[in-house]
Amino acid sequence: MRNKLLVAAGATIVVAIAAWAISAPLLSGVIRSRLIAALEQNYASDLEVKKLDVSLFPRIQITGEGLVFRLKDRAGAPPLFTIARFTARANPLGLLARHVSQVRIEGLDIKVPPRKEQSAAAKSGKKPPRFIIDEVIADGTKLTTLPRDAWKEPLEFEIEHLRLYGGGPADAMSFDAVLMNAKPPGEIKSKGQFGPWDMEEPGGTPVSGKYTFRDADLSVFKGISGKLSSDGSYKGTLGHIDVAGSADVPDFALSIAGNPVLLKTQFQAVVDGTDGNTYLQPVTGQFGHTAVTAKGAVEQKQGVRGKTVSLDVEVRQGRLEDMLRLAVKGARPPIGGAIRFQAKLVIPPGQVEVAEKIMLDGGFTVDSAHFSELNVQEKVDELSHRGKGDPTESNLDTVASDFKGQFKVDKGIITLSGLSFTVPGVAINLNGTYGLLSSEMNFKGTARLEAKVSQTTTGWKSLLLKAVDPIFKKKNAGAEIPIRISGTPEKPSFGLAL
Repeated sequence: MRNKLLVAAGATIVVAIAAWAISAPLLSGVIRSRLIAALEQNYASDLEVKKLDVSLFPRIQITGEGLVFRLKDRAGAPPLFTIARFTARANPLGLLARHVSQVRIEGLDIKVPPRKEQSAAAKSGKKPPRFIIDEVIADGTKLTTLPRDAWKEPLEFEIEHLRLYGGGPADAMSFDAVLMNAKPPGEIKSKGQFGPWDMEEPGGTPVSGKYTFRDADLSVFKGISGKLSSDGSYKGTLGHIDVAGSADVPDFALSIAGNPVLLKTQFQAVVDGTDGNTYLQPVTGQFGHTAVTAKGAVEQKQGVRGKTVSLDVEVRQGRLEDMLRLAVKGARPPIGGAIRFQAKLVIPPGQVEVAEKIMLDGGFTVDSAHFSELNVQEKVDELSHRGKGDPTESNLDTVASDFKGQFKVDKGIITLSGLSFTVPGVAINLNGTYGLLSSEMNFKGTARLEAKVSQTTTGWKSLLLKAVDPIFKKKNAGAEIPIRISGTPEKPSFGLAL
């Protein structure tokens, strides 16, 4: 009896396999048509297929080539998806339960269209039918979010490595991805959640996760150098992503000075997938004992190729020597002190050094400044003593200086206006320029002294200068003298501007 049962069971299995094999061609056609219909419904698209084969024996395998998905309500828009080829594997019971073991995709190109001009209430609320995919392998994927304005450049992501797990169009999927960033070049690794797919507004598809960005070479931007590393998180949709994180550059430097500093930043930003613009809100940078806060945008301007940086920059409690270390050559900054400033910063695109294209417009205040070069500080101390009418006073006591004024930076030239420079006994007002690349100074202005001109010196010189005291005499001052300052910060030249 046992042998008969075994024979009967074996015969049943053989008959079932034979029936499956004989019916496979018929079932393949049914599955093929249902698969196309399901894909069109899931992604609200019309599907073009160059080749699609379904094999049910000896195992279930679906292969396809040349798939193009076009959104039904976006006439003339680029295809939502194009797929060079794919392979899907499943078992019979799993397929009946809408369960796929693995999908491998080659040449996946996703183009997310801009959001339609309609309110969220206008959506139909339809959801795609559920099916689960255990694993999707889609290395070499290109994701592009298209701007609403045709003149703007799209936002593109080249994804070298992509794995998605445990979901489908109606469910969120976990993902593991590696991207190569174009500028600055470097590897971004990210893990997170993607989906469920928004079939009516693909740009509204949720995405969230964390990322690491390592060894990004900043030297691709002319005029700066350093290797950037960043960690952070993001959340939102394909069309609107909120990003928060930190970035460190241990050896950040401007080529005009070549002095590396440790730059640390904390940032919050919004990446708008509808136009590719990034809005910083805010970014805080720390180098040395100086903290800089910036708010603004990295956005595209009509008629200009590339992105323009436009920021409101503020330093509330900074050190002048930290800032000069970045901008002035030499191991030791020529002057130090407490600085506060506010400015509008604009960096247009272009393959020229940052120092040549950066534009700044703002004002600053420097308190208790001291010059690092002894000969310069001695001249300032001497100026203070002479301005008070005590030319023989000892220079052993170092005099602190205060600065304030307005400045503009354009094409590598700093233009200073209303520059006020004060030391005990002297108040100097200057206007002029300083070359970021040449380090050349060219300033003219006035020096108001507490003392008369004749009191700034001794002996026969003092007697001779008494004749000119009336010429330079000013109300509420002992004298007002026209002056000029030229040379470089290391070797300044002071004189009369008669």
